[in-house]
Amino acid sequence: MGNIRVLVVDDSVVIRKVLSEALTTDPGIEVVGTAADGAIALSKIGILQPDLVTLDVEMPGKSGLEVLGEIRRSHPKLPVIMFSTLTERGAAVTIEALSLGASDYVTKPSNTGSVEMTRARIQMELVPKVKALCQRSTGSAPLPKAVSRAHVSSATAHVQRRVDVIAIGCSTGGPNALASVLPMIPKDFPVPIVIVQHMPPLFTRLLAERLGKQASITVREGTEGNVLRSGEAWIAPGDYHMTVAREEKAVRLSMNKEAPQNSCRPAVDVLFASVAKVYGPNALAVVLTGMGSDGVRGAECVREAGGQVIVQDEASSVVWGMPGQVAAAGLAEAICPLEKIADEIERRANWNRRSTAKEWSPTPTGSGTESSNRKTYAR
Repeated sequence: MGNIRVLVVDDSVVIRKVLSEALTTDPGIEVVGTAADGAIALSKIGILQPDLVTLDVEMPGKSGLEVLGEIRRSHPKLPVIMFSTLTERGAAVTIEALSLGASDYVTKPSNTGSVEMTRARIQMELVPKVKALCQRSTGSAPLPKAVSRAHVSSATAHVQRRVDVIAIGCSTGGPNALASVLPMIPKDFPVPIVIVQHMPPLFTRLLAERLGKQASITVREGTEGNVLRSGEAWIAPGDYHMTVAREEKAVRLSMNKEAPQNSCRPAVDVLFASVAKVYGPNALAVVLTGMGSDGVRGAECVREAGGQVIVQDEASSVVWGMPGQVAAAGLAEAICPLEKIADEIERRANWNRRSTAKEWSPTPTGSGTESSNRKTYAR
């Protein structure tokens, strides 16, 4: 199928060189061109026809956001990875870029001590994202090696249960997925929501603030000791695992800096496992778009405790890594397009408030039955 063709756009000669070297260390990636500013980049896209563009957030002349806007108008499906600084301004512009259609982002390493270490850091973070975003369809996601096939048939019959908490995990494409789901949740939503989005510090706080302005429910970055309440959503802070713990009648958030899991901190697995322990069969886990397999172990914990798991479908995911792995492991009760996720969450969370079972007819995986004029998209 040929190498992945990348165009590198950055006003710094040094960064262009480091990025190009970091990418071309992988034999499956070819840097077909570089550009020092937005105007040059836009002209080269038409000529070089790259598979992906890395785009500096801040450049002289046309800013990264302006260039991104023009790319989206002329090449709406071309993957774009923003390259930003780990600063308040860099984080704010990156969050804005993601809302405007950027596929993902990579932060510029700081204080690494050498060009070689900088190159290695960029290579470690950037290369997997380039490959994930440019991956050609190869059919169903493979089963994680450590997950037993015994789980594959465990999700075939859905038994409706009371839901006391929603736990959401996402990564690549997650900010836009959350921006699609959370504003659809009504203000009087009956249970709390806890979220892990793979992001560094600053980014998670700004993401929470942005989502809070868009949603009817309250959305905040989690802090130690926060009490979980209905109609509130908490996003795990960057570089901290977020867990839940019951203290007498209240359930509170707790943060820790234990070792990363799946190379992630915060990790979805950590949150889901704690939710399963505290809420047992009354937890609903939701896995949205994302790269990698974070969430499989946590989803397994939720299912073993009697809880429910739903995932975003492949067609609407930016990367069907995390949800695809959960689905492949047989842990998902429903696989839904992004535009149906909020409906599915609300329906399941509101089941215990309905007066009769006739108002909601559960749909087992694979049936495609319609109920209450809403369709559960499941496979």
